[in-house]
Amino acid sequence: MHARRSGDRSGGTTLEQAIARFLTYLTAERRASRHTVAAYRRDLEQLACFAREKAAANADHRPARARGKAPATGKAPVAGKAPATGKVPATGEAPSPDEATAVDGLDVLLLRSWLGSLARTHAPASIARKVGAARALLRYLERRGEVDKNAAAQLALPKVRRPLPTFLDVDAAAEVMEIPGAETAEGLRDRAMLETLYGAGLRVSELCGLDLTHVDRRPADRAAVRVVGKGDKERIVPLGSHALAAIERYLERRDELADPTTGARDPRALFLSRRGARIGVRRVQALVQRYGALGAGRADLHPHALRHTCATHLLDGGADLRAIQKLLGHASLATTQRYTHVSIDHLLKVYDAAHPMARKRGPA
Repeated sequence: MHARRSGDRSGGTTLEQAIARFLTYLTAERRASRHTVAAYRRDLEQLACFAREKAAANADHRPARARGKAPATGKAPVAGKAPATGKVPATGEAPSPDEATAVDGLDVLLLRSWLGSLARTHAPASIARKVGAARALLRYLERRGEVDKNAAAQLALPKVRRPLPTFLDVDAAAEVMEIPGAETAEGLRDRAMLETLYGAGLRVSELCGLDLTHVDRRPADRAAVRVVGKGDKERIVPLGSHALAAIERYLERRDELADPTTGARDPRALFLSRRGARIGVRRVQALVQRYGALGAGRADLHPHALRHTCATHLLDGGADLRAIQKLLGHASLATTQRYTHVSIDHLLKVYDAAHPMARKRGPA
């Protein structure tokens, strides 16, 4: 166990201060994305709010002596004795609001009470995420010697059912790619974005973050795109012939997407909005949903489904799971296994080719 650092006694650190330092650590040292940091902030601020409300409720129900008020006895204070300070003098009495919002106030009882309140209004997946945020915070504080142990490690995670990823079959994916028209710059842009999402398996945030300099188009048979993924990690992803051709057709008319008043456009972004700014995630989501409904009858289609589709079709075509992991930018192979699934046809082919009892035997 780490010794507590001098001056880092948890009794002098409020929960809010600890959360602020933890979020700074995530941003500066762990290089977490702004979306990850925002999710941690929401979950941990919710925990801090619950702790304050719990402390206030406990304070309201404490007797006068516990709140630092001497009982009315009619006697003068004894010389040499300090008056009551408001601190809890004995074990078993409720802590003051200030002490309950210190990091030492995050004990397993408070955390279980928090989870009990969440269970009435949140889905199991949301609760599991919040428990993970509390565990990460206390693990950080434990490493710094500010708490003796990680109380959140004692919490039981709710069972979360992981549904199979949404994906399209090969024909449906081809139909979706064909929907955007080639008559306008926007149509060419949309076709290029769809082909890149499906052909390279990008996340929608990665697609929107692409710059012109990220695309290496020469030689054509080795075309690739440099992607900045989660945690600002870079990876090189090959571009298929369909995606490359769609990007080149779009680039021929990219300059038509500009501010109608000033004619200005983002000089760096690969994919531009109608007004010449870098296209946003919400806009791409809306476009994918629209083309999914028109091309495949899937109004629920979203950009991540095209990523799932890319991985599934690669796996069905015989690609190695490790190669798919590298393509998608997953830190763990387990994540790749969760996002991809093997079709029954592919499984049967592998079984027939590999299992000795499945092989056809020649005549005796």
